[in-house]
Amino acid sequence: MFRGRQQGLFLVLLSVVSFVLLTPVACQAAPHYRVVCTTGMITDIVRNVAGDRAEIKGLMGEGVDPHLYKPTRTDIGALMRADVVFYNGLLLEGKMTDALIRVAVSGKKVYAVTELLDEQFLLEPAEFQGLYDPHVWMDPDAWAQAVEVVRDKLIEFDPDGATTYRDNANKYLTTMRELSIYCEQILQTVDENQRVLVTAHDAFNYFGRRFDYEVIGIQGLSTQSEAGVKDIERIVGVLVDRKIEAVFVETTIATRNVEALVAGSAARGHQVRIGGKLFSDAMGAPGTYEGTYIGMIDHNVTTIVRALGGEAPARGMQGKLASPEDGR
Repeated sequence: MFRGRQQGLFLVLLSVVSFVLLTPVACQAAPHYRVVCTTGMITDIVRNVAGDRAEIKGLMGEGVDPHLYKPTRTDIGALMRADVVFYNGLLLEGKMTDALIRVAVSGKKVYAVTELLDEQFLLEPAEFQGLYDPHVWMDPDAWAQAVEVVRDKLIEFDPDGATTYRDNANKYLTTMRELSIYCEQILQTVDENQRVLVTAHDAFNYFGRRFDYEVIGIQGLSTQSEAGVKDIERIVGVLVDRKIEAVFVETTIATRNVEALVAGSAARGHQVRIGGKLFSDAMGAPGTYEGTYIGMIDHNVTTIVRALGGEAPARGMQGKLASPEDGR
């Protein structure tokens, strides 16, 4: 009888060990390569496309300005340990150039997600003297091409996950197409003479071209540029002459220049209000809807439309916005 119990216990243990060793789910639970991304918008693409096949780290979080960002020692370590690195390109991460070159020279896979964009599509402001505007994520149709770059590079690096990457990318791209249509529909509810987007810096030019809005940035494309008194006076003149109702601050830039517009307009007898905070170079807080690319753009267009007198659901396209007026 004792021997029978031993044998029964042995069979139970054998079955448990066999289950642990042979079950595919257990073998696939841990991610098997590392991806590091610069901006939050890129990190969101990779998380949606790679799923749990990769360990994913984003270097720049909420409220971080990529134009001014300098990599820390910890960032350099993460980049050197990565198997794949994705960055925006078009000199958005200008102060990271040396670090990215060093990582690429070490043999890592380093890719710009904007590499599929045709040069004829890219905006080339006169102030940049032959360089391109890097803020392409403001046009969802253009940013869809960044998704394709991530998908194809991950398939190239990890062919076993090809089906997963294609399926995940297709789902993400479908939502992006829905977002683009939503943006177009609600932005057109704003009266034509109010379709003027005044913000802290020129991050919305692709947005303006895609949705037929005039965009005026107080600072230039890079937040390193400074706005002068003449710039403020010129924009105040536009606000007063055209009776623009609202201007917008950005989550990554100080509000003083936008506040100067409000004060300057009031001094000339025209009341302009701050219509809300927009996400320009960074997304919202991690773990929130606004902390995703879809939520970021949904927040922006919903905030713009409601502030300029158009019609948009208070909670946005998916009913998930925390509060479109306060920029959370």
